[in-house]
Amino acid sequence: MAPEDASKDPIVVVEDLTTTYGGKRVLEGVSFEVYRGERFLILGESGCGKSTLLKHMLGLAQPTSGRVTIEGVDIVGAEEEDLERLRLRCGVLFQSGGLFGSMTLFDNVAMPLREHTDLPESMIRDIVRMKLGMVELSGFDNHLPSELSGGMKKRGGIARAMAMDPEILFLDEPSAALDPVTAAELDLLMEEINEGMGTTMVIVTQDLSSVLEIGSRCIVIGKKERGIIAQGDPRRLREEATDQRVLGFFNRRPPQAEGDGMAGR
Repeated sequence: MAPEDASKDPIVVVEDLTTTYGGKRVLEGVSFEVYRGERFLILGESGCGKSTLLKHMLGLAQPTSGRVTIEGVDIVGAEEEDLERLRLRCGVLFQSGGLFGSMTLFDNVAMPLREHTDLPESMIRDIVRMKLGMVELSGFDNHLPSELSGGMKKRGGIARAMAMDPEILFLDEPSAALDPVTAAELDLLMEEINEGMGTTMVIVTQDLSSVLEIGSRCIVIGKKERGIIAQGDPRRLREEATDQRVLGFFNRRPPQAEGDGMAGR
């Protein structure tokens, strides 16, 4: 696959990725690059394969065919030991925040440091407090996830995902189930992390406000095509997309207004 922009540095490359589940083709021939330091969005209607694609990028599921390389390492064919080392350079925020309910917020954030480093507990304590401060959760160290609001759980999940100072942060529906103000605060936090630390971000979302606020570039996956039907700057796609389904998605037009297409849901 030819580079989308030879002047930019791709950190993730997906090439001709195809996935079949139970005889049903979910993704077919998907190819794109994620450039170092950008906020890259994966968009599309429910059931189009966004989360499946994210799992392939994390090495959590094997595609039927195709390649995914991160920093030049093919994670589809990588040995488990090499894959584990690569995963340590990536942080992940799951939809619910992914915090363990039986552990305090402090222990949740400390867990990857305790499992994957030999740092003394005093240094781990300092790192955890720094990460919690970064997401404005200082003073909530001893709270259980059940004692936190939805937005706080998401920020706590980001703190844990950032514990190992990853080069890439994968976020699955970060603003799902959040009120508009909390979602906007989370958008601002992601921008600050990206711009302040240079962390590359790959974000699956359907939140149009977030898309237009934080996205530097995106792909839109069509459920019918099982592949990419548009890509580029989401703000330009909102105005200039030639596919009526893509215009409908970015302008919140129901499918009946666009013919048989993709709802912005």
